[in-house]
Amino acid sequence: MRKPRIFQIVLPNSFRPSLAYMGNKQSRMGVHRYFLLICIIFTPILICGCSHFNGGFQAKSSFEEANEFFNQGSYKASLNKYEQIIEKYPTTGDRALFEMGIIYAHPKNEQKNYQKALECFQKLTKDYPESRYRQDSEMMIFYINNVTFKDNLITTQQTKIENLRQEVKNKENEVITLQNEIITLQKKNEALEQKVFAFAIQKGPADKILIEKKARQLMLISKGEVLKTYKIALGGNPNGPKERQGDNKTPEGTYFIDSRNKDSQYCLSLHISYPNERDKKRAKELGVSPGGDIMIHGIKNGFSWVGDFHTEVDWTKGCIAVTDEDIEEIEKLAPNGTTVEIRP
Repeated sequence: MRKPRIFQIVLPNSFRPSLAYMGNKQSRMGVHRYFLLICIIFTPILICGCSHFNGGFQAKSSFEEANEFFNQGSYKASLNKYEQIIEKYPTTGDRALFEMGIIYAHPKNEQKNYQKALECFQKLTKDYPESRYRQDSEMMIFYINNVTFKDNLITTQQTKIENLRQEVKNKENEVITLQNEIITLQKKNEALEQKVFAFAIQKGPADKILIEKKARQLMLISKGEVLKTYKIALGGNPNGPKERQGDNKTPEGTYFIDSRNKDSQYCLSLHISYPNERDKKRAKELGVSPGGDIMIHGIKNGFSWVGDFHTEVDWTKGCIAVTDEDIEEIEKLAPNGTTVEIRP
């Protein structure tokens, strides 16, 4: 009697990806496509018929029936039949376990279960150490462990990504909330400032203008109370007091508004009583002219659209510059004779 042929799929080394290869795959799709290739290679075992069995030919019809269920896509029925085969024909259990493992792991099986597939291959290697399916089962155990590892890794990374996205979204919402709060506070502050300013106009004019060069601000003061603060630009050489004509410095000291010009080239201008006696004495000691024409004024005619941006650079020849809207307010509240104190 001719011995039945033993059918076994053994992949060449070129078809067996190493752990490094599996580790280099970055996506779930790549891993499962490769696993699909492995299952496709082993599938002929299930559909080629039953030309060999460890227990003889008695189980042939049962294996053919299980294979037919598999061909029809009835994976559950096929698995049930293989379980009957194991119970009825234990000597063919290694082949049944191997084919069950393939079905459990097959990508087309919508109820695929890698854990049960792993259990089938592990049971085969344990209970049938001499089986011709042992080597292929060990290889499938390797593949399933790698697929499971990749699945868990990808799931973990996706969870981290979702958590980070949620954190970013929460931070964005916090930023938007804070921005809205800032806008609300700015509006409240502006409204309060306008009320104070309106009250000051009704109460009377400012009695002092305080200019702080380092802080780049001008304050209108009435009876010791700050009515309003303005941003300013200074002379192009702002550090230190003015000493001579043409040095582009803004003076430092106490002065007063001695005149005004509503037809100025800089919207409006309030003339400051520079030089005072101290300035004249210093210039005389240096043998130079102290200069003059120091004013509080707006932006040059035709450039009022610049607005507050003009304070980004010191651009005057020694004067104190504000926006056109600001100089119009200051002019209303600071009559001639108002003290002007300019601090470093």
